[in-house]
Amino acid sequence: MTAAPAMTAMPAPAEDYARARRAMIDSQLRVSEVNDPAVLTAMDRVPREDYVPAAARGHAYIDRAIPLENGALAAPLVQGRMLVEARIAPTDRVLVVTGGSDYLPALVRAMGAACDAIDAPTAATRKGKGVYDLVLVDGALEVVPTPLATQLVDGGRMVTGLVERGVTRLAVGRKVAGSVALLPLAEIGMPVLAALAAPKGWSF
Repeated sequence: MTAAPAMTAMPAPAEDYARARRAMIDSQLRVSEVNDPAVLTAMDRVPREDYVPAAARGHAYIDRAIPLENGALAAPLVQGRMLVEARIAPTDRVLVVTGGSDYLPALVRAMGAACDAIDAPTAATRKGKGVYDLVLVDGALEVVPTPLATQLVDGGRMVTGLVERGVTRLAVGRKVAGSVALLPLAEIGMPVLAALAAPKGWSF
């Protein structure tokens, strides 16, 4: 008796993903004060399922982070809230520090802004030339590394997650006198970027 052939999961039809995107917008974003038309349009246009492993595509639109090989893709609400706070203009030059996925840079480009992306280990060590109007950190950090601050123009903005006593919060800041001071806004679950942990010996 021969064994039955292994079954291969069929990819969901494109219209199923489109419905999932609409449900994400209506049941996760709009009810949580993410109502900026430009943000919602970008999140409707960019196929989030393309930024997760094939085996996780069916979970691409759930309201929680998805583990990736080199990090995690934050829940949709995280990126939605970040983009609302960022107030991106088409003239902005944006740098995204990724958490293992290029989903957030794709959203920024869909909003019409020029965008570069680097990973967290690079952001922790590579000095910049002060050319970016906005830095988005797709995850939570404990302290803004000096090399990352050098990426911003004077007065440039930063939107990031901030770890305070084990709690992650959405935070915003501006570059003043060469450094970025962050203002925590609201508690929100975000993947923590280990590469941007505070140096040993620091305390909060």
